[in-house]
Amino acid sequence: MLISVYIPFLVTATLAVLAPPVAHRLPPRPAALALACAALVTAAGWAGSLALLAFTEVAQIPEVAEEGRWSVSALRSHDPVYAVVAAVSTLVLAVCVVSLGVAAVRQGRHLLRARRECAELPGHTELAVLDDDVPVAFALPGAPGRIVVSRGMLRRLGAFEREALLAHERAHLRGRHHVFQSVWRLTAALNPLLRPVAVAGNFVLERWADEEAAERVGDRTVVAHAVGRAALASAGASRPAALAATGGVVPQRVRALLAPPPARRSLPLLAGGLLLALCCASLANAASDSDRMLDSAQWALCTAHAGTTTAAPTGPDDDPGHGPHGRCADPDRPEHGERHL
Repeated sequence: MLISVYIPFLVTATLAVLAPPVAHRLPPRPAALALACAALVTAAGWAGSLALLAFTEVAQIPEVAEEGRWSVSALRSHDPVYAVVAAVSTLVLAVCVVSLGVAAVRQGRHLLRARRECAELPGHTELAVLDDDVPVAFALPGAPGRIVVSRGMLRRLGAFEREALLAHERAHLRGRHHVFQSVWRLTAALNPLLRPVAVAGNFVLERWADEEAAERVGDRTVVAHAVGRAALASAGASRPAALAATGGVVPQRVRALLAPPPARRSLPLLAGGLLLALCCASLANAASDSDRMLDSAQWALCTAHAGTTTAAPTGPDDDPGHGPHGRCADPDRPEHGERHL
């Protein structure tokens, strides 16, 4: 536990630094899936490591030790974590959990507001055209979602560029990109180190929609022109939509569309998978070490109680190996059908 409990922190920091630039060079769809998986695993590893570090301090509280039936002195003697590290981990974990709760409430409100807007839009088709001169275009997730475009935006684009714009927004809905955004926002709230991953993920989603639009239209240049013109037209006027063709770093998206499609690369994905596997294995090892430490503390309490028993055993309930905390059992030799916590 002394080393393995800190490995998820190192894996998270490594992915936070390396994942964004690598994801920009990968095909956007597998890059988005990989970033979502990395965010989920590293956020769980981050919270799990903090919980294990914090528990070594919490478990030494007399009331907690009495409830758990282990020896505080034995646990303290076997505890490899400094008290200040455990205290800081407890504080950080509490802040992260509160941050996650706030982010979850905000994300839930955002999705509910999007569904209400979908229901209030005129018409019942996928496309809703607003009679507004302000150029806006975005996709609203819902059941089903809808594409919203203003007449001001349509007047600024040619026929093929309109087709490209609608194909882009349709790709957002078809790929359920709002789910990816929710994952990144929530994991970044729990683990602040994942904020660069969330930013990179939003860019990758726009690239994913760009590539699907290019396949639908059959001309990458047309999509690049549509993205550039839509961004220029809506500069300073577009609403902060979650899924919009004008999102992300537009110059980079345009350059990517004017270049050939990104080549498939399996090595970065394999390396990332190995890092995530290392994160999971180290966390499991740290949890196992913590479990053995608690077993030893429980055994120490049982043996201490047995040593203070002076009355001769007259029955099962009076045996020195029995006491108010239950039957003592050697943690290294569990009996048949018995499990240790």
